[in-house]
Amino acid sequence: MRKKSTHSTLNDVARKAGVGTTTVSRVINGGQNVNPETLAHVRRVIKALSYTPNQAARSLRGERTKTISLLIPSIADPFFSSCAEVVQSIAQTNDSLLIVTATHNDAKREIENLNVLIRHRTDGLIIAPSNPQSAALCDLLARVAIPAVSIDRPIFKSNIPSVVADNYDGAFTATQHLIEHGYKRILCLTGESDFYTIRERIRGYRKAIESAGLIAMLDTSIRDYESAEHAIKTSLKAANPPDAIFTLKNSTTVYAFEVLQQLNVKVPGTIALLGFDDLELASALRPAISVVQQPIEEIGRIATELLFNELRGPHKSRKSSASKRPQKIEVKTRLLLRHSCGCPSPRV
Repeated sequence: MRKKSTHSTLNDVARKAGVGTTTVSRVINGGQNVNPETLAHVRRVIKALSYTPNQAARSLRGERTKTISLLIPSIADPFFSSCAEVVQSIAQTNDSLLIVTATHNDAKREIENLNVLIRHRTDGLIIAPSNPQSAALCDLLARVAIPAVSIDRPIFKSNIPSVVADNYDGAFTATQHLIEHGYKRILCLTGESDFYTIRERIRGYRKAIESAGLIAMLDTSIRDYESAEHAIKTSLKAANPPDAIFTLKNSTTVYAFEVLQQLNVKVPGTIALLGFDDLELASALRPAISVVQQPIEEIGRIATELLFNELRGPHKSRKSSASKRPQKIEVKTRLLLRHSCGCPSPRV
């Protein structure tokens, strides 16, 4: 004989509290339009009965599942792991569970992960798109009635809001700082030049160089230590070697620093070094490395708050609002000046 379930039901809560099931549902979903006294009373009954909403059943009824999802290129990347911490904290405050998946910047894997999350009826999405120009990604997100926000990179040809760092201004300001130090041959090292973030940083670098009447020295071949070593050695042998290096990614900054150390090139005596993205040990190295710091926590916070604001408000079909211009929030970067760019060493 099957045992009767001992789990309390929504009907049990309603009977015990002396209210209708609709009122209990409203309390569970945030308490909107519920009298404060009734809200407190029903919550006490829910606690007393140890009632837990059946999320699977709620999902089938089209109600919220209290989950949001974060799609990022890599959990190991300090930028995205720090961002995930912030998203997790705000999700918890909003009584929601965060699901994190890594796409490794693979467009196919990204679509596969999205389809799984959609089948599990996630309430909302925060996504760092592997390819912001992807028609498949835009089509998929346009078809589903799930609120979404992009971070780090906007999704072009969509009405999805985005929260990004001001990469252009960060690179422009950093390059301008090197120029103000008197450096005239500034080598810019990077890879992944098809990425939105890198393109914007290159644009900022070029603008600062051109505004100063200098010649751009750009190498986009950096993939690993070996490619960085080749690029730096080649540039040092040129007729007009660089007197400063500006790296556009934290891993490239590390490679450049290691190569210069290996070649016994004095920093900043012979070549100055300034990188985009802060490093965990940047201030502890000798010389300490000057960097453009991205507002990671702020990006994660704004994106998550945007998502929950949309979840709390009346959500309209993306198809009906496709003609609207998407909201794009650019958050300012910060130039952290240490010794590698030629600034005085900070006092300890």
